[in-house]
Amino acid sequence: MSFQGRTVLVTGAGKGIGRATALHLASLGARIVALTRSPADLDDLAGRIDCTPVAVDLADAEATRDAVRSALPVDFVVNNAGTTSLESVLDVSSETFDHIHAVNTRAPLIVAQEYARDRIARGLTGAIVNVSSIASTVGFRDHAAYCASKGALDALTRVMANELGSRGIRVNAVNPVVTLTPMAVKAWSDPEKAGGMLARIPLGRFVEPDEVAAVIAFLLSDAAAMVNGVALPVDGGFLAV
Repeated sequence: MSFQGRTVLVTGAGKGIGRATALHLASLGARIVALTRSPADLDDLAGRIDCTPVAVDLADAEATRDAVRSALPVDFVVNNAGTTSLESVLDVSSETFDHIHAVNTRAPLIVAQEYARDRIARGLTGAIVNVSSIASTVGFRDHAAYCASKGALDALTRVMANELGSRGIRVNAVNPVVTLTPMAVKAWSDPEKAGGMLARIPLGRFVEPDEVAAVIAFLLSDAAAMVNGVALPVDGGFLAV
């Protein structure tokens, strides 16, 4: 699998799955356009790989649109950036709900719009991978806004696949279980808390960021030329139980 001579735009590339994806794709020859909010994270990434760093707050719709337009053209897109807040249905505020949807659902739409318009205008095909979650189909307690945003992202992925597929642009989602980013390692370090989740995973462990990155690379590649509109669990069998 080679991405030599290809450019991939990755949102949320400064940390976690986004960073692992940027590093993995770069190892396969890709040049990365890295969008994330933290300039420090971008500086660190740029010191490791050939990338174009773009600092942007993806909760800002117009700033997101401007950032993507400035980065084009690119060959592929990975909509990875996401955020969450632990609040129940009874407690989640309108402001929190709107912010999470702005980052997790609206930003991927804006990025996809600008990318697809550019590819179509150039008469080129392409591929988009949206990083979703098993939370799109599982009602985890205290994740009301997050679960809703990922469910919406899966639905948006299906519509994109339908509408853009006829233009030669494939769109898929990956849906990881708990992924051991630095933040998740801290959040799930308590064996009592992690025990219930791990007991539902037949493979007996959480997923590593590099493992999600490898699936993303596959979905972008020609090896997945007839894969379009799927929400692919990367969950060790969690959803099978």
